[in-house]
Amino acid sequence: MAEAERITGTPEPEPGTGADSTPGAEAEAPAERGAGRGKRRIAALLLVACVVYLLDLGSKLLVVARLENHEPIQVIGSLLQFNVIRNRGAAFSIGEALTIFLTIIAAAVILVIARVARKLYSLPWAIALGLLLGGAFGNLTDRIFRSPGVFEGAVVDFIAPAHFAVFNLADSAIVCGGILIVILSFRGLDPDGTVHKD
Repeated sequence: MAEAERITGTPEPEPGTGADSTPGAEAEAPAERGAGRGKRRIAALLLVACVVYLLDLGSKLLVVARLENHEPIQVIGSLLQFNVIRNRGAAFSIGEALTIFLTIIAAAVILVIARVARKLYSLPWAIALGLLLGGAFGNLTDRIFRSPGVFEGAVVDFIAPAHFAVFNLADSAIVCGGILIVILSFRGLDPDGTVHKD
């Protein structure tokens, strides 16, 4: 058979492209690669979120145990101090009477991130959303488990720069994640990895 094909000029089928190959096999391969990449991006998001959450939780437990009800510790003279306060409001202590509402907002942010993560193929977006998720979980943990009660708990803040509001590591992660999202949006990069050039 092969000799006859050489004589007539009929090419032999290449491996994997013959009559016994599945028509949709080539189409399925990119889809499988995309699914694998999406799983890796979600894993990166969860890793960043876990690191942020654990650092925030650990730092709060440490400063409450060692620094609360004590004199502030000077880190860089008067420019930066560690001073523990309990904040029932949002950033800058705004909305102290809206603690339950702020708790609902934090929970909604977490749900939105979970929804977006289903179509996440961009590593920078995974990092940004991981920062937001870890920070949101950090402060939400305070609002649920700290006094004066469930969903009304005061967030522990302790990083006190001069002439600025007192904040914590969760706040820092949320701000950094938000800035990164703005930068990615200006550059036209979507969470699914597509780039828009206006």
